[in-house]
Amino acid sequence: MLPYIAELIGTFMLILLGDGVVANVTLNKSGMKGAGSIQITFAWGLAVMVPACIFGAASGAHFNPALTIALAAEGSLAWSLVPGYIVSQFIGAFLGACCVYVLFKGQFDATEEAGTKLGVFSTGPSIPNTGLNLLSEIIGTFVLVFAIKGFGNVDAAGGIGNLYVFGLIVSIGMSLGGLTGYAINPARDLGPRLAHAILPIKGKGSSNFAYGWIPVVGPIIGALLAVGLFNIIPW
Repeated sequence: MLPYIAELIGTFMLILLGDGVVANVTLNKSGMKGAGSIQITFAWGLAVMVPACIFGAASGAHFNPALTIALAAEGSLAWSLVPGYIVSQFIGAFLGACCVYVLFKGQFDATEEAGTKLGVFSTGPSIPNTGLNLLSEIIGTFVLVFAIKGFGNVDAAGGIGNLYVFGLIVSIGMSLGGLTGYAINPARDLGPRLAHAILPIKGKGSSNFAYGWIPVVGPIIGALLAVGLFNIIPW
């Protein structure tokens, strides 16, 4: 039970802090409106690192169904744990997004642009192109999972490995984030997208589920490719 609780609370914190910084920077009447993409990128890195420091020993700090599936596929996580992990991750992401809405309701009400509101919850392409958007999510997640596996080859005593992951998330965001918003995590996108669809957000517009399959399928493909390549390299 502890690993599932850890994944739920950890993913809740991830989305609370991650979607929270987007709301903080983009919504009208926020005291940090306009702070920009650098603040968002660094805050997402911290949003991953903070719960990873807390829950790494309890569950491995996946907070990402793509990583969970990939680790099970390579044999380092029991398949019996996968459904519970994934359900916990999606519940945590959904609840985290709902909490962001409650906290920033006044700012949501003061913001007219439907796209800005959706952008707090979920990702989207700067230029819609199904093939390239999917490839962006595949490659971004490949880098994420391959690097996480590679960090295991480095002496990371005392939790220093969580700083590596922070740097990794910031690097992916700064280098590839402008393409699709670098979901690189099905729960990070779909959980909040569902929250956007359900919550009574003033003037929210479409939740764009027509795009929503890309940040689900792309990360899973990228993660599986990453563990596949990593495990055939003769380290």
